[in-house]
Amino acid sequence: MIDGVVVKQLRVVPDERGHLMEMLRSDDDVFEVFGQAYVTTTYPGVIKGWHMHLKQDDNVVCVKGMIKLGLYDGREGSSTRGEVQEIYLGEHKPVLVHIPKEVYHGWKCVSSDEAFIVNMPTELYDYDDPDEHRLPYDTDQIPFDWSLKHG
Repeated sequence: MIDGVVVKQLRVVPDERGHLMEMLRSDDDVFEVFGQAYVTTTYPGVIKGWHMHLKQDDNVVCVKGMIKLGLYDGREGSSTRGEVQEIYLGEHKPVLVHIPKEVYHGWKCVSSDEAFIVNMPTELYDYDDPDEHRLPYDTDQIPFDWSLKHG
């Protein structure tokens, strides 16, 4: 596991009306500060990656569909520098993934329907100076396999 990445099992409370799922609470170990919350979607088979932030940590939950989340630690001085990590999350695995700043991340929708992802970053999005540092999804700088694994 990449240093600083935390996978938190989410609490789902079902009843005869539906269910409630807590994603992030201010008393969680991974909670630092609230920047904003937003929803993004990804169509089946689409890869959104790679990017990282210098100022913010992300707190990602897939609330509909399933995604394959890829992580890469390129941080200087990190004990896990050069490591990759793969986490599946979504309807069938309700978890929050805390992604520290400077860790590259991206995801692929692996469900047959559009995936809905909620992110609760620690900073506001700055429209004039976005904290987004991108690489192509197929960069040779990150040894990650986005392909479907059969078998």
